[in-house]
Amino acid sequence: MAIDTTNQAKAIAKYIRMSPYKVRRVLDQIRGRQYREALIILEFMPYKACEPVLKVLRSAVANAEHNLGIDPATLVVSQAFADGGPVLKRYRPRAQGRAYQIRKPTCHITVAVAPEVTE
Repeated sequence: MAIDTTNQAKAIAKYIRMSPYKVRRVLDQIRGRQYREALIILEFMPYKACEPVLKVLRSAVANAEHNLGIDPATLVVSQAFADGGPVLKRYRPRAQGRAYQIRKPTCHITVAVAPEVTE
């Protein structure tokens, strides 16, 4: 299966309140798959990270359809990655006046779709 990366459309979701490690687990499942197949996988996977990834995937496909005029049936997930965003730092009170730090990670999800080349 060949992918035409010159005609690539992408979408980015920033500052998602979720660990990039947990999001990557979902993105690894859809990378390189057809758009319809990726939708089905995301719909039925039991992870909380599927919801924001599904939104980004649909946005990338809408960008490809609207901006580049590509048929969604021919699209393949060419790139899918999650980078770490800023970490929200919170503190939990502990015994004897101490404070323990709680790290609330965020991430930036990027999904790119490209048409499959038929030979």
